[in-house]
Amino acid sequence: MRLIFYIVTAGIAGLVSFSFSLIIWKLSTRFRLYPKIRARDVHTRPTPRLGGVAMFLGVVVAFAVGSFLPPLAIVYSQPAHIWGLLGSALMIVLIGVADDIWDLDWLTKLAGQLLAAALLAWSGIQFLSFPLPKLFGAGDGSRSVIVTLAPWQSLVITVIVIVLVMNAINFIDGLDGLVSGVAIIANGVFSVYVFAISSGPTGQSDYFNLAQLISAVLIGACVGFLPLNWHPARLFMGDAGALLVGLLMAASTIAVTGQIDPNRLEETVGSARQLFPALIPLLLPFAILVVPLLDFGLAIIRRLRAGKSPFTADRKHLHHRLLDMGHSHLHAVLILYAWTGAASIGMLLFLFIDTWWAALATVLGLVVCTIVTLAPLSRRKAIESVAQSMDADAAEAAVVARFDPLDAASEPDAEPSDSAAAAALDLLQKKEGSA
Repeated sequence: MRLIFYIVTAGIAGLVSFSFSLIIWKLSTRFRLYPKIRARDVHTRPTPRLGGVAMFLGVVVAFAVGSFLPPLAIVYSQPAHIWGLLGSALMIVLIGVADDIWDLDWLTKLAGQLLAAALLAWSGIQFLSFPLPKLFGAGDGSRSVIVTLAPWQSLVITVIVIVLVMNAINFIDGLDGLVSGVAIIANGVFSVYVFAISSGPTGQSDYFNLAQLISAVLIGACVGFLPLNWHPARLFMGDAGALLVGLLMAASTIAVTGQIDPNRLEETVGSARQLFPALIPLLLPFAILVVPLLDFGLAIIRRLRAGKSPFTADRKHLHHRLLDMGHSHLHAVLILYAWTGAASIGMLLFLFIDTWWAALATVLGLVVCTIVTLAPLSRRKAIESVAQSMDADAAEAAVVARFDPLDAASEPDAEPSDSAAAAALDLLQKKEGSA
């Protein structure tokens, strides 16, 4: 029955987010409240970027309504957590809106992010301990030890993690529906995890309920915003929305990670044959954020190697590379959804089935994602082979020349259609048959 109340708060967040998204879209369109298209942007028409404001309003209203639901009273028994969360969310949304309107420099944005993260940590939502595996056997049979953090360590680590996650989510906000969908999948998996560990012998606590409430509200806000953000998007969430999503995802994981004894977790959902249950509180947050963190890490390395600031914008993110490989906009979004689902669901399986079966399912999921990701390369390579092997004076050469990236006059970003690919392959077969 407890799930019903989370569904109610998620539904309220979704309705409010959708309603205000429509209002903001209509007002922004009427008064032309949208920025110019940048060189790194994928969209081709000016689009409003204030959708994050609608998502924030959905979150606030959902938390307000939740305070009147008796079963969720335990969440609100520590109001400092709620006020700290909403205060930091308001701060980060204001920073994001200012950046969407005036394009703030990276140092100003980073300072604002640090202040928002510090407010959240100061309110009490912070890492208190970490579960680490024992390197050697222990007489008590436990598989892990709890490393308790000093107050200053807890504050510093919490702030760093929050800022890291916010920027990682913001980095992948480049395709219609990408951030919303990734957040829905990741928080859906995380909600199942939190429900599992809070329904067994470990019992309920304010940490578990708070983490699940945050995830439920965020899912609702993203679901409500997604209809206007689906390709072709009529409204973007902007930095305000992306940073808000990152903040709430970080808050939900911090609210539960390190707050439980992993050895008790094994009693709840694991078995004596499993190694991973004790490590899930530490590994699952990385799994659900695999796409944002990978993109963020690659971007930092790429920009530092080029002697640029880590916050310098470019057009080499994962979603850009998928488009350049030949995937359509929709296919690129679905592929990144698939990577998020495979990694997060695969990690979650370690809680419920034997380690080897969970590992096998995870590997199979990742292999399928890899095959789908690389699929366009074979088609492009075949077409490029035809283009490079044909006589330049042949009439058919013009059909496939534009698919050859080595041709100075080609269009490397163009994706060959199915008919063009079939024609090119047919020419290649005829050429080989006459040889």
